[in-house]
Amino acid sequence: MAKWNKRRRTGAAATGVHPVDQVLPPGPMVAYGLQHVLSMYAGVVAVPIIVGTALELTPAQTTYLISAGLFISGLATLLQTLGVWRIGARLPIVQGTSFAAVSTMLAIGAPLGGEAGLRAIFGALIVAGAIALLLAPFFTKLLRFFPPVVTGTVITVIGISLLPVAMRWALGPATSPEFGSMRNIGLAAATLLIIVLIYRFLGGFFNRVAILLGLVLGTLVAIPFGATNFGALADAAPFQLTAPFHFGTPTFAVGAIISMLVVMLVIMTETTADILAIGEVVDKRLSRRDVTGGLQADMLSTTVAGVFNGFSVSAFAQNVGLVAVTGIKSRFVVAVSGVILFLLGLFPVLGAIVAVVPLPVLGGAGLVLFGTVAASGIRTLSKVEYDGNANLVIVAAALAMGVIPIAVPEFYEPFPSWFEVIFDSGISAAAITAILLNLLFNVRRGHLEEGPIFAEAPAIATFEGDAEGIMVEHTDTDHPTPTRHLHRDSDAPR
Repeated sequence: MAKWNKRRRTGAAATGVHPVDQVLPPGPMVAYGLQHVLSMYAGVVAVPIIVGTALELTPAQTTYLISAGLFISGLATLLQTLGVWRIGARLPIVQGTSFAAVSTMLAIGAPLGGEAGLRAIFGALIVAGAIALLLAPFFTKLLRFFPPVVTGTVITVIGISLLPVAMRWALGPATSPEFGSMRNIGLAAATLLIIVLIYRFLGGFFNRVAILLGLVLGTLVAIPFGATNFGALADAAPFQLTAPFHFGTPTFAVGAIISMLVVMLVIMTETTADILAIGEVVDKRLSRRDVTGGLQADMLSTTVAGVFNGFSVSAFAQNVGLVAVTGIKSRFVVAVSGVILFLLGLFPVLGAIVAVVPLPVLGGAGLVLFGTVAASGIRTLSKVEYDGNANLVIVAAALAMGVIPIAVPEFYEPFPSWFEVIFDSGISAAAITAILLNLLFNVRRGHLEEGPIFAEAPAIATFEGDAEGIMVEHTDTDHPTPTRHLHRDSDAPR
């Protein structure tokens, strides 16, 4: 393993391959891929459970939705990491069922209930996803208004918005009599301590699988306290093939489609922030084409999800944090995660094994992951120039707007529903605020005083636009390995 670690450190320099495009040995690839799945599994299954409960579905129907969600998440992750034609960011991004659409889906499906409600939800997802797929190239034209003062703020809010999720996980299932007990909090604290100790006293490979080890060891600690549930293993089906339109032909209502399209715009805003965040983490300079491909993968996957009984998908920010924590930047590792998710969707019994990890244990690991996302945003903000401009005001106001729905979830209830859908997401609220204030303070006579995200080319490799507006790389022949990164202030340390 030490020999492989040395080879991994020198591989990129020796081959000229960016770490994102490196293929690791099979063993570490599977371990790192499983670590990604364990970190985001609870988020994928939570949405089908919420929708199934609200629509009063049977346990069998809810189980079917969970399997469909895992199946779609696997396909979407493979599309995002490997890409097909121009679709896919080809970055280490894990795709999962999005929470952003939950309230809108419930508003569409709950009045109808049961399978009729599901058919209305799926119909709205199919049409809204297809429209958003066509809008993606136009949406990314706004990226010139995403300088570091904007992206750093939004990435910070992404992490802050996820931390309460980890804290709720640490309390345990809300329906359990042990919710909020010292047992659950203690398990979360033990998992967090295990991860910290691994980072302090172990190195190399163990640091890169610290989250996985924390989840496994935390689960073992939970067994004597009766916090694990192995009963689901006996009830899980060995195999289940997700069939198109399992719950019947979708129904299409104009109001539902418009409401869902607004949600798609919110999801595209969040995914854009996640893509820019992962580009910063892996130190790869992104073009507008990269971000467009990532958004198209999101929207195409959402459209297909409506056909295969799944819900809208988006990039999972917790896995951005995992990439930052572990330093494993290969997109093929995340592609392995996609394969695992796909298999979990086909073999529910495998999903039941993964679900053995108690929620408090996930909460302890989540505190590290989500905190890392916020720290990545703060690192980006540290490179922004604050003297002689209003950037401090931009950051302050955007952070405040992003924290409002996190701190006071009911704050926007008196507002119009369309406004609530947009600003009830701290991520989209922070993004909109930062973009508008950046336009107000930093744009003068059509020029951006605070440089756009793609403005600065690396010192060695240069990027020029071709006839289609795609960034083309030109490498100095004396330096075969180009250096790629997001825009940074020219006087900032690298």
